Amino acid sequence: MGIYLVTGINGFIGSHVSQRLLSRGHSVRGIVRRTSDLTFLQGQDPELSFGDITDRESLATPIKGVEVVVHVAGLASDWGPFDRFYEVNVTGTRNTAAEAHLAGVRRFVHIGTTAVHGFSGFSHLDESAPMPESTFPYCETKREAENWLFDFARTVPMEVSSIRPGNVYGPRDHTFIEKYLDAMEKRKLAYVGGGRCLTAPSYVENLVDAIEAACVEPRAAGEAFFITDGLDITWKVFTEKFATALGVNAPRLSVPFAVAHALGYASEKLYNLLKISSPPMITRYRVSNGGRDYHFSIDKARRLLGYDPAVNFESAVENTVHWYRNR
Repeated sequence: MGIYLVTGINGFIGSHVSQRLLSRGHSVRGIVRRTSDLTFLQGQDPELSFGDITDRESLATPIKGVEVVVHVAGLASDWGPFDRFYEVNVTGTRNTAAEAHLAGVRRFVHIGTTAVHGFSGFSHLDESAPMPESTFPYCETKREAENWLFDFARTVPMEVSSIRPGNVYGPRDHTFIEKYLDAMEKRKLAYVGGGRCLTAPSYVENLVDAIEAACVEPRAAGEAFFITDGLDITWKVFTEKFATALGVNAPRLSVPFAVAHALGYASEKLYNLLKISSPPMITRYRVSNGGRDYHFSIDKARRLLGYDPAVNFESAVENTVHWYRNR
């Protein structure tokens, strides 16, 4: 196997992908900006090359000689201007894939998201389900990027696969789980609708198993895969497990979905009016994710990738809390 290129290598998921590939003896190269924080790469020794996925000209040198691209880089947030999401998630994906094709890359593994299917409420959804347009910039730009990528793949010899993880969590996760546990410890966390809705946790090591398989499995070419921990689990159960591991009380407060959604809408309007760039405490995205069933079938990944979540939920919670306590 030739060189693996990981975009977003210094981030939460990218650093775990790099660590796994290096442990397998692969040559790993990462694209970083000159201002990138490399903390997550401590103890690793990938080759690093300066570039920016939003600047196509900067990508030719990093991609030269690469056999597989794992495109992790993206803007994942529930808040921010659409133009910024578009620049990173859509333009960045187009730039990286186009340069990868020109460089003769064999396979391009795109890290997407289950959020391309929105939050209308569903259980055991499979990959054939439609991806509707969304008012959420993250959902919409990731949907557009993936659609463009598969259209592009039909015109070039480069093989393309897309991995759509659910709510990814685990060590080094400053985006979701760190903030969630902080709020739990400070007793600032509340359920939406009693926490009764199904959620789709994806422990990072399980996700990396699937990404690794997608890089080499011939049947993955041209396919998209939901990757979760395969659990039928509600937000209440998810949260209570973490509360027990932390030694704190689980939330007692619950807000009806309609009320929470209205509060999120009002908060967003106020922040936009005041031109506040930081995210509100409550957003419609968070409420929709936590207040409607959000659950996906991993049967296709089991069948074509041989994916079977190796880390069980109890171990994933233990590992995550250990990191949280010692971060």
